[in-house]
Amino acid sequence: MRFLSPRLLAIAAVSWLFDVGFATAAFGTAPPATPILAAEDACSSLQASLGSTIVQSSGGKDYSSGTSNAWSYLNNQQQPSCIVFPQKAAHVQTAMTAIYRNNARYAVQAGGHSAVTGWNNVQGGVLIFFSRMKNVSYNATRDTIALDPGIHWGDALTQLEKFGVAPAGGRLNDVGTGLLLGGGYSYLAGEYGFSSDLYVEVDVVLVNGTLVTATASNHYADLFRALKGGANRFGIVTRYEVQAIHTGRISDKNWFGGLIMYPNSSADALIQAVEKYVRTVNDPKASILMAFSNVVNGPGPRSVQDPTPAIGPMHILTLFYHGTSLPSNIFGDFLAIPSVTKQLGAVSYIDAQNILGNGGDRGYGQLFGASVLQGGAGLDQYQAAFRLWSNYTSTVRSNSYATVLAFTPIQVSQIQAGRDKGGNLMDPPLSNYAAVQIQTQMTKGLKDSSGIQGPRQQLFKELPRTPGYPLYINECDSSQSVFETYGRYSEMKTTYAKYDPTRFNVRFTDGPSGL
Repeated sequence: MRFLSPRLLAIAAVSWLFDVGFATAAFGTAPPATPILAAEDACSSLQASLGSTIVQSSGGKDYSSGTSNAWSYLNNQQQPSCIVFPQKAAHVQTAMTAIYRNNARYAVQAGGHSAVTGWNNVQGGVLIFFSRMKNVSYNATRDTIALDPGIHWGDALTQLEKFGVAPAGGRLNDVGTGLLLGGGYSYLAGEYGFSSDLYVEVDVVLVNGTLVTATASNHYADLFRALKGGANRFGIVTRYEVQAIHTGRISDKNWFGGLIMYPNSSADALIQAVEKYVRTVNDPKASILMAFSNVVNGPGPRSVQDPTPAIGPMHILTLFYHGTSLPSNIFGDFLAIPSVTKQLGAVSYIDAQNILGNGGDRGYGQLFGASVLQGGAGLDQYQAAFRLWSNYTSTVRSNSYATVLAFTPIQVSQIQAGRDKGGNLMDPPLSNYAAVQIQTQMTKGLKDSSGIQGPRQQLFKELPRTPGYPLYINECDSSQSVFETYGRYSEMKTTYAKYDPTRFNVRFTDGPSGL
């Protein structure tokens, strides 16, 4: 095989990356399997009440598309007893009532962009799939955007472009609204906070089928805050109303920036530049995403003596500034580092959103893992992360297509913006830090990740992590106790006990541990 062209490599290495979202089924150790009979009873009840168009078993017109939609190929192997395709919140209520009554296992899929196996599909259970709830609208009077759970960010931006507004969502068009339940990063984060900090109100179906509307000031204010980082554990959101951000139309080039690709010879300088950026930059208009990538697609074996596949490194930086140029005091180090290509200029917010491609390639098994480094952790910690990741890539290259080490800087301005809106469960300290992500993309069509899991778990144990800072649940591994890193973990446990006193969610759907 030949190496990918630089442009294709950028898309291959990063477009299937980042900003996964929570639908409502998730990570963690799966509870003991309930009898398939329980799910079949729930499915029979649901077909009788909702009809065979909305509730489909194997052989139904849309059943196959429902089981093959997930972004990660590893999440397309499960076969639910039935799939519910709700068209309104009442259908979700009916589904959860039957699931709750029958003690059936279940999962929920919104955008499907998850890298955790077992997150958005379920074997022998009930899958709620939001493919028929994809509306988005703008209310100029309230200056808010209403999002159905099945919409993808790219579709939302396209439909809202005529109004010159956008929600704070993900950084790839294929990502769905489940991103919000994990907190959410965007190119707007420095100015507005985590994506979920922009909530105005949310409609939530609780585990027993009850529908409630939560806001920052009503009876469900604790639930409202829990849905900012609480993932799938607090119910199924059927409508998000979020603050509209006036980003302008596609013709309005309000940002400056783009994409730079670097050779591996620039890796050391890039690590130094990332560490300095995280430590020193606190300008809400600035945003970067630094992704070091190793693509295992070299020209066959390295040599006759070493038959393992060759590794092709290429490192990609996206950088944007909400202004007319890239200030040299912020971006100068990156601009001075030798690069392969630069694609920089005045861009609209939609242009920025499209810079890494759609991100919707299917057929690959995807695996994530998270770490976090405080801004003052020291250059040696960043260098150690790069070294450990490089060694890991060499270890798993026979079973993988690519690996990525990504850094997302979180600025004080982002944390403060969230606090000004009532805060979130992550509640990080008021200082700069970097969310660190490790991604492994398996060889296309490969179903078995066992050859990768051992080295991955060892990597997570060794990867530097600054205590006291929250891991990002949208980019973590199921083995990582993310909730326990949250600043409001105690509050989270209290809120969960209030809304799910029988712990039904923990017992009957895969999800983050710690509750």
